[in-house]
Amino acid sequence: MTTPSEPAPSSLSPALIGLMAMASAVAAANLYYNQPLLGDIGRTLGASGGALGLVPTLTQVGYAVGMLFLVPLGDSLERRRVILTLCACVAVALSAAALAPDLRVLVAASFAVGVTTVIPQLLVPFAAQLAEPSRRGRVVGTVMSGLLIGILLSRTAAGFVGTHLGWRTMFWVAAGLMVVLGVLLRFTLPSQPPLAAMPYPTLLRSLIHLARSEPVLRLHALLGALTFGAFSAFWVTLALHLQSLPGHYDAQVAGLFGVVGVAGAAVAPLVGRHADKRGDRRLNALAIAVLLASFGVLWLVGHTLWGIALGVVLLDLGAQANHITNQTRVYALQPEARSRLNTLYMVTYFLGGAAGAWAGTAAWTRAGWSGVCAVGAAMSLVALGVVLWSSRRAPARVPAT
Repeated sequence: MTTPSEPAPSSLSPALIGLMAMASAVAAANLYYNQPLLGDIGRTLGASGGALGLVPTLTQVGYAVGMLFLVPLGDSLERRRVILTLCACVAVALSAAALAPDLRVLVAASFAVGVTTVIPQLLVPFAAQLAEPSRRGRVVGTVMSGLLIGILLSRTAAGFVGTHLGWRTMFWVAAGLMVVLGVLLRFTLPSQPPLAAMPYPTLLRSLIHLARSEPVLRLHALLGALTFGAFSAFWVTLALHLQSLPGHYDAQVAGLFGVVGVAGAAVAPLVGRHADKRGDRRLNALAIAVLLASFGVLWLVGHTLWGIALGVVLLDLGAQANHITNQTRVYALQPEARSRLNTLYMVTYFLGGAAGAWAGTAAWTRAGWSGVCAVGAAMSLVALGVVLWSSRRAPARVPAT
């Protein structure tokens, strides 16, 4: 049964779900092209260490800012129009990154890319709104699998293009893809009228009320932030670690580990099905335990390519399973506020990612690969403690929709 404030879901065809998954993949990839290219960018612009780490860190911070100030518009404006406007804006930001003459301009452009690349965070609640309540977890899982695969393969694409054509070419290609995506979505996405039309200042103030009144949201946002921080600590330093190994592996090799990680991202629809049926937090605890184990593997055998590959599979499996479980519960809370709920969850999530990216880079500078693994393991261990503590206090059930 749908709530009185939520219109009956329209028919959501497999083709439309696939389109949303593909669009999420293409858009989310913009956030991660720079990570396997950091070594090449540093050589071109004469930067290293903490200064170079500002590029991925400010991209994540920009994404959090965009989610805080732009994604709530999905509840008060027609979502398709907002999505198309952002496609045009991110194409401009990516072009600025491609033209950056120095690190300061690239950092500013990276921040702008982050702010405008919030399209997936409008597409996921778009799909959740169209889906029947009994299928919502599966639909969200499918769209999220596209987003996650885009995140992972972005590193593969960037590594290949950066090695053969230069890192600037990757940003030009990304800008062109966003123009094509905007045209495609203009003629395929259905119109979706707003559910909570209100003035923009009121819309932003309502975020405070939602954060205060929804303890389930607060818990799962914290779990998401900690696990994505661990995830980011690894990925932002992988290219630097590979270059330091005896083989001095380049950006293309770093990118290929994104293909390995697809095995973990592919689990998202399956996790969504289980999240539709289960309301307790055992899925979260299991996923975070897998994430913690991945850093044990990376610390023990991370000096070999096969060891890194095994760690990547466990890392992505744990991080994505936890993320899908979180989102399924958050979207079940208040149908008329899905964009704002997603804003609060994802802002916290990407601030955690930014913190992990910064901490991972700092740990690499001071303690090398062991330091990076320690950062990831510590964040995972804290998340596991939080979910176990919360389960003992009050085992949660998914709210009825």
